[in-house]
Amino acid sequence: MPLPQLTVHRHARRHRALITLAGEIDLESAPLVRAALARCLGDGIRIIDVDLTCVTFCDCSGLNAFLDAAQKTTEAGGTLGLHHPPPTLGRILNLTGCGFLLLGLPFGPLSPPLATGVPDPAAQAPPHRHVPLVPVLSGDVR
Repeated sequence: MPLPQLTVHRHARRHRALITLAGEIDLESAPLVRAALARCLGDGIRIIDVDLTCVTFCDCSGLNAFLDAAQKTTEAGGTLGLHHPPPTLGRILNLTGCGFLLLGLPFGPLSPPLATGVPDPAAQAPPHRHVPLVPVLSGDVR
């Protein structure tokens, strides 16, 4: 049996979760992303941060999963933000013009980052971006 190409880790505290993804997000692994994000909503979590630091590839299947989850999170009265997207996802976000839907949620003074060692994403935003990148973390789906 082949090893999974994507791992998901979840760190949750009250109504906020940090989902850390590692590996590749494509047509085969996007359902795992959808399930992890849906599980957060099902568990009552309304602020979801997704750390993509360790994601090496993300195609339009992944983008679709994130956009769907962002819409469902918004409908539930919450927010979903992606942090440190890989270059492949960055290009897709730029081409589609939908980056503002997923990248515009920096940590603020009223919503401190989870105790995970993730640095402030606004301090690491590339100079060519107008919207600060928000770190996104993966979580276990159980």
